[in-house]
Amino acid sequence: MSKYLNLCYSESGDCMKIIISNKEIPLYVANNYFKRLAGLMFKKNIDYALLFKKCNGIHTFFMKEDIDVILTDKNNNILYIYPNLKPWRIILPKKNVFNTYELPKGSITKKIKSIKITE
Repeated sequence: MSKYLNLCYSESGDCMKIIISNKEIPLYVANNYFKRLAGLMFKKNIDYALLFKKCNGIHTFFMKEDIDVILTDKNNNILYIYPNLKPWRIILPKKNVFNTYELPKGSITKKIKSIKITE
């Protein structure tokens, strides 16, 4: 049985939820310059995820802990996954990547093959 990553939009449209194997994680969109610049830098005990639209590469400079990263195309098909990415690493820009999801460490496994979006 394959595992899925579901994105559930809230009524406010501001916060979504990622559901991975029946575990819900709040998902916020980094939708302005400062949110995209800061990302999860300097954060401890991360318990939410960030979505970076139109982003095909990231760094983990100034991160206080490991994170999980998913890179997808425009249709949210998973192209790359990086479980337990350590601080001070770089994911160079990847071709055909449109969305980048930064998640708390331990949120994903290498068995995740697809993303389902539900509203």
